Amino acid sequence: MAKHRLEQPDRGKVAKKAVIAGSITFGSLAAVAGPALAAPVTVPNVGTFELPGVDTKQIPAQFQQQKAPVVKKQDVAKSPDATVEIPNVGKFTLPGISDNQIPQQLRPRGGAPLLAPTQTAGEKAVRAAETKIGAPYSYGASGPNAFDCSGLTSWAFRQAGLTIPRDSYGQLGGGTAVASLANAKPGDILVFNGGGHVGLYIGNGQFIHASTYGVPVKKDVVKNWSLVGIRRY
Repeated sequence: MAKHRLEQPDRGKVAKKAVIAGSITFGSLAAVAGPALAAPVTVPNVGTFELPGVDTKQIPAQFQQQKAPVVKKQDVAKSPDATVEIPNVGKFTLPGISDNQIPQQLRPRGGAPLLAPTQTAGEKAVRAAETKIGAPYSYGASGPNAFDCSGLTSWAFRQAGLTIPRDSYGQLGGGTAVASLANAKPGDILVFNGGGHVGLYIGNGQFIHASTYGVPVKKDVVKNWSLVGIRRY
């Protein structure tokens, strides 16, 4: 009597379809599924894909669809590259990823690049003044190698693209008045000694100034000086 072998379903074809649909394979998906089935499978931190020819019951619980949108093959084909925007880092293009797979908080919002935040003229002036810490004091000098008090502040603002009065009394009379040190922002000009001395506020109760002969440009503490006015340019 001829022996008959039991025909087994072609499991390889089902698994192959799963690989083509979502580039994902699961050991438990090899069972035979009925026709016209398509089960959504969710990959954490990636997205949700439809696997044709697979029953939803075959999908492990940790990969079953929850609230993530289904990313269909035709959607990915229309948008093969997605852009993500990481706060304080920048924008990146992810090839082969649909925009639907990008979390809302990482989707580009447009506008200025995060790597180049907008700075005020005062903030730019502070950055410029900081590069001159250690430069010698010289009366009447306004840089780039030596400074007096108002010479340093006016030079720093020129580097920020803004021209302000050259002398300390002129700087006291210009700009916009700031009510108190508690309201001061980096880049505000602090006026001391009745208007005879100025410095550039850098925050946290400190400022940069060129004080007198023999003392180079340095950071100092505001409370150690007699503050009479604050001007914002």
